[in-house]
Amino acid sequence: MASAQSQTINIADLDVPQLKDVRRQLEEELQHLTGSFQQLKAAQAKFRACLENVAEIKPAHKGAFNLGGYMKRKAYTCTMPRRPHDPRPFDELTSRADATKHYNSKIDYVRGNLEKLQETIAKKQDNLQYVMNIMMAKEQGVVAGGKTVSS
Repeated sequence: MASAQSQTINIADLDVPQLKDVRRQLEEELQHLTGSFQQLKAAQAKFRACLENVAEIKPAHKGAFNLGGYMKRKAYTCTMPRRPHDPRPFDELTSRADATKHYNSKIDYVRGNLEKLQETIAKKQDNLQYVMNIMMAKEQGVVAGGKTVSS
């Protein structure tokens, strides 16, 4: 069984075909990360819509049905697929304050993940640009040295 060791490689030591492989891998990673970023933005928008719907609930709605039943009748569906870290079904949100707190925590959680993901995307873009610069230099016969990447 192979061990998961971190290995440092000097990019300038790689030949052009290897650099093309590294570039392809970085491009694939960037594509996946940007797709994930868009999905998180969509989830954040959905949570914000749910929060707006909670704010629309009038006190007269209290006795008619529970908060979950009211929200399910709204134009926006405010249920998200259950996750292991959030086993609470929407019907358990019995008050406006509880629902507001719930959706604000969701929005904050997604915002934090978006910030981390954005940093990762920026680093990957920098790495991709560096690899492309090294490729161009090698293709022109100029050897650049210095930067290393960890795999």
